[in-house]
Amino acid sequence: MIHTAAFPAINTEEEIRSFKLLQNNFASQYEKVFPDMQAPKTVVIVPSLTMDQEILTKIRGVIHYEERMLCLLMLLRMPRTHVIYVTSMPVDQVIVDYYLHLLPGITGYHARQRLSLLSCFDASRKSLTEKILERPRLLNRIRQCIPSGHIAHLACFNVTCKERTLAVRLGLPIYGCDPDLYYLGSKTGSRKVFSEAGVQMPAGTGNLKDADDLAGALADLKRQKPLLSKAVVKINDGFSGDGNAVFSYEASPSGTGLKQWIGKELPVRLKMVAADVGYENYINKFKALGGAAEEFIEGHIKRSPSVQCRINPLGKIDVISTHDQVLGGESGQVFMGASFPADSEYSNAIANMGEAVSGVLKNYGVIGRFSVDFISVKEPDGWKNYAIEINLRKGGTTHPFLMLQFLTDGNYDPGKGIYTMPNGQQRFYYATDNLEAPYYKGLTPYDLIEIAMFHGLHYDSTSQQGVMFHLIGALSQYGKLGVVCIGDSHSSAIRYYNKVKEVLEREC
Repeated sequence: MIHTAAFPAINTEEEIRSFKLLQNNFASQYEKVFPDMQAPKTVVIVPSLTMDQEILTKIRGVIHYEERMLCLLMLLRMPRTHVIYVTSMPVDQVIVDYYLHLLPGITGYHARQRLSLLSCFDASRKSLTEKILERPRLLNRIRQCIPSGHIAHLACFNVTCKERTLAVRLGLPIYGCDPDLYYLGSKTGSRKVFSEAGVQMPAGTGNLKDADDLAGALADLKRQKPLLSKAVVKINDGFSGDGNAVFSYEASPSGTGLKQWIGKELPVRLKMVAADVGYENYINKFKALGGAAEEFIEGHIKRSPSVQCRINPLGKIDVISTHDQVLGGESGQVFMGASFPADSEYSNAIANMGEAVSGVLKNYGVIGRFSVDFISVKEPDGWKNYAIEINLRKGGTTHPFLMLQFLTDGNYDPGKGIYTMPNGQQRFYYATDNLEAPYYKGLTPYDLIEIAMFHGLHYDSTSQQGVMFHLIGALSQYGKLGVVCIGDSHSSAIRYYNKVKEVLEREC
């Protein structure tokens, strides 16, 4: 058994120095090993959503979001690569087989010899990373699963001080953002970066600490834009829109009494996006984490695109993809899914804005994947694009694009706004984490796979079109799953999605 006394104390200068040394050495590892498909290497995948657990519990089946990174099992197509995948609860073997059968040129048996599935057997509300750190024997098992002579690194959903501790305890670098820079992806930090990058963003104020700050910022915003009818309030560390709220200025007074009126009206007029979150709870969370307030962008034709970017350990910036996000909820703030690629009328413009933001983040020392969210409004002279937040982590558009890339070996051209495979054909997809219905409950992973096979819903490697399922473990209890529907046009991708819904409705 490994004793924690052998490691630096958590969040001390010694631990931070140890982490930075690991990260500094990662650049040479990346340059030497990553381009070589035959190199012996190990990727330790820890899909922990290390965020505010109270906010996360508002998402049904959130523990199964750890399955979204199962698309990284496609790394096993490299014949000398090993993958260690750690989860809170065991992943059903039917789900694992579902991913492994898609590996091109690799037998399931060969892939399984290089895959280690480890579990904490803990379904509590703690983050997965916390659960791992509480289990020294599991930490030791992770180390033992890394073959001798392999260069290894951690792949995480997001990187906080807890992932930093995990990296130091395992002696592995993380392909992700240093937690000392994580504030740059907060709602307040995003506004700072947008300002430095010179990209357009909604009018507003960050670095708010409490309800009094918030009332003052909302009053300033209304004075700045007298015709403004609504504002968006954002907790710094929200997820999928569930840290947001909307304030209405309807019948607000003008003059010096505006801030006092807003302060009095906040408990009544502030409408939280997350279900079952009351005003007191929200404001307490706002005080704990801080936040921002900004104008609610109106528009007759309005879209919510995003740009996914990557800064590798050598400092190279790539614009990986663009998406049109599908938002839902009463105020249109909750991420429901995405269509790839984004509309060509503005995809190049937001890609350029994403690249400008990446340049600022690179100068701060950020590495890894992240996304920049926008609101785009069509006006008589064209589209106006507003940057609204940075997600310094993997997100809802990460795993669908990774699936597409692993399955087709294509590339996205941000200048043209198209994704092209080696044979010259284009591909599109529609993806969601929120395909759900009460009558889906009770379907096991085996049931879903059987239904998909019977109705021809699986991804077809010959045509390079079809459906990939994820979040399969959430289906039986929550009646919820995710899909990535790949087609040769936007319309064909949507047809696959509609077919999935029709089949499941008929079967259930």
